[in-house]
Amino acid sequence: MARIVWKPEFSVGDEAVDHEHRELIDLVNTAAGAILEGRADADIDRSLGDLYQAISAHFAHEERQMETARYDQLEAHKSSHEYLLDELRDIMDGTTGETDQTAERLTQVLEAWFTDHFRDHDSRLHNRLGPHHH
Repeated sequence: MARIVWKPEFSVGDEAVDHEHRELIDLVNTAAGAILEGRADADIDRSLGDLYQAISAHFAHEERQMETARYDQLEAHKSSHEYLLDELRDIMDGTTGETDQTAERLTQVLEAWFTDHFRDHDSRLHNRLGPHHH
């Protein structure tokens, strides 16, 4: 399984946001590693839960920023967030199957989503809203 590696095209031009995105990628890699290493189900569930919680919190913060700024692309951006959370829940529900396939699906789905979402949605958002404050 290939780990997700930070790529220049992931950058949204805001150092704080890029840092948060790198942390999310690290959590994806940690969860995929737990699956591949055959760790106990509780460890895998915890890793996936940590990933889900971090992504959900990041999305909630972004969505609050967009609402406050009356961002004109809020609905499309939020829809993209909901799509990823649905995908991640589906992956979490399927972790009892073929471990290599589950880990590969996790990294493939999230890397593809990160590439498109960071480029299309987040870069536009953070260019419009300016520096990210947490």
